[in-house]
Amino acid sequence: MHTLIPAEQIAERVRTLAMQLTEVYRGRPLTVIGVLHGSIVLVADLMRGIATPHQIGFVKASSYRGATTTGSNLSISLDLLPEIAGRDVLVVDDILDTGRTLTALCAELRQRQPASIRTAVLLWKEGRQEVDLVPDFHAFRIPDRFVVGYGLDYNGNHRHLPEIAVLDAEDL
Repeated sequence: MHTLIPAEQIAERVRTLAMQLTEVYRGRPLTVIGVLHGSIVLVADLMRGIATPHQIGFVKASSYRGATTTGSNLSISLDLLPEIAGRDVLVVDDILDTGRTLTALCAELRQRQPASIRTAVLLWKEGRQEVDLVPDFHAFRIPDRFVVGYGLDYNGNHRHLPEIAVLDAEDL
């Protein structure tokens, strides 16, 4: 495994993103919704950096199972979602890969009549998208490599890493 994005670079970019989100949502009823489990670290850092009042909620959306590096059937659970009707919603995910997860999740959330829905991702993986979705906010664009760290995992491991690392073939 080798480092793709060092921890210091992530911290600086997330601070900048939080300042940008503060300006966009200043004076508006904001709910930040993290996609479990990969977004936990990003949501925690963003919620400390967004300098305007906001609520936090989580949804569970997953298309990866076990040790796989390719998606399978999408599963979405909205059990931890707060009331979002009439509120601006920012959906925060760890990575935009195929785009199917965020597309399906935003469609589900629209049924709950928020004032707006925008998306923010830490990583936007190039060359993998299967749907026409452009995240409203992103921290980094990355090549099509399997990455871990800063909340992203492989088979439940490596979420704790402060950097984004690429898993080499022998790591998989």
